[in-house]
Amino acid sequence: MNARTFSCDAGKFRVCGSSEPRKNAARTDLPQPWRLREYSTLILLHYSLTPGLLIASSRFRHFSDLGRKGFFMSVQASTLDLAPTMVSTNAWRSRTLAIILMFTVAGIFWIDSRYPALLRRYHAGTQVKATGALTFGVVYQVDRSMPLSTRVWRTTINWLDANRTGMTFSFLFGPAALTFLSTLRRRRTSSRYLNTLFGAAAGMPLAVCTNCVAPIARGLYASGMSTESVLAAMFASPALNIVVLAMTFALFPAQIALLKLATVLFLIFVFAPAVASRQSKYVPAILCPVTIPDSEKWTQALISTTRSFLKSFWYVFRVAFPLMILAAVLGALVIELLPGQALISRASIGGILLVALVGAFLPVPMAFDVAIAYIAMSKGVPLPYVVTILSTLGIVSVFSLSVVGKTISWRVAAAAYATVAALGALAGLLIRVIG
Repeated sequence: MNARTFSCDAGKFRVCGSSEPRKNAARTDLPQPWRLREYSTLILLHYSLTPGLLIASSRFRHFSDLGRKGFFMSVQASTLDLAPTMVSTNAWRSRTLAIILMFTVAGIFWIDSRYPALLRRYHAGTQVKATGALTFGVVYQVDRSMPLSTRVWRTTINWLDANRTGMTFSFLFGPAALTFLSTLRRRRTSSRYLNTLFGAAAGMPLAVCTNCVAPIARGLYASGMSTESVLAAMFASPALNIVVLAMTFALFPAQIALLKLATVLFLIFVFAPAVASRQSKYVPAILCPVTIPDSEKWTQALISTTRSFLKSFWYVFRVAFPLMILAAVLGALVIELLPGQALISRASIGGILLVALVGAFLPVPMAFDVAIAYIAMSKGVPLPYVVTILSTLGIVSVFSLSVVGKTISWRVAAAAYATVAALGALAGLLIRVIG
């Protein structure tokens, strides 16, 4: 199996497969670009006809003008150059090993850590506590009398400690999911709403916060999943988890809980397909996998799977880890700069907008939004602020948005932040109006 680059009037086309011509050669009277049919294997993972300028993205291979009509064609492949056995539908041994790896990582995390922790918070009920500015617990105590720099680095360490288990899971599960999905023929459909539904269904059981889902989302997108699927999974994981929903309905009046749920469903089923449709007008994906020898052995599959997982891990880690450290510092800085009694005053429109902007920025752990909103309500914080916190905190964060920006698009990241903040502000203003 090799790769060859062919030049023609339309530019250069990269073709993976055998360079031997087929016995029945293509018609020579066809336009030059279509003579590529005479080669045995042509991989088109995703193509589009886009008038005007070339799509400016490193994730696309660009082709020049196809004739006089001014159309351009781009091919979207998996971001990683995985081994041929990992993109073949016949690679069932590699696929089996990837499934085992993925469910082993997920099973250990879900059974040993995540769901027990969530259930403890659920059973705590009205006694739920959060002792840290951004976390349920602390390693270092933080006092408002300390210098700002001391408070920031202590809050940063507390955040990193609170997220160490979830981040370890995400940095392992994201590459494992990418390794597995790269063995499938299709990772998307022609329907944006069906893609969104698949993404939401995949995100709900993950049980990771908006921060920990970010490295997983990077792996999902690199595998070829659609933008709407990735965004839906990111929104659903922290907000539509069954335990988190049970906590929300147990601690808040039904009207407030339903309002929070409505904002989440809007993000998943309205915002995600809409923002994906505005990126580019693609035609449906065509996935033609590379063929591998039928004699693939288990040893070869194990080596191929291991190599692909390590490549996937580095692809996720090299971007997400530095952004995680930066997000921890920025989150600590913002929360420590806020006045301690900022939410005690009477709710105002400006105050609601500020709470929405800060809530959509802060990187908080799983179910922290529900807990801190309930604690604020029990301490007499005005209800519009409480609802705004509940509708913005934990849906997105500076970390998840930065990963989206580096992986998908900064425009998509900015739109997600603005939409979450706007929905939270609208929810708070609605409560302020109706009382």
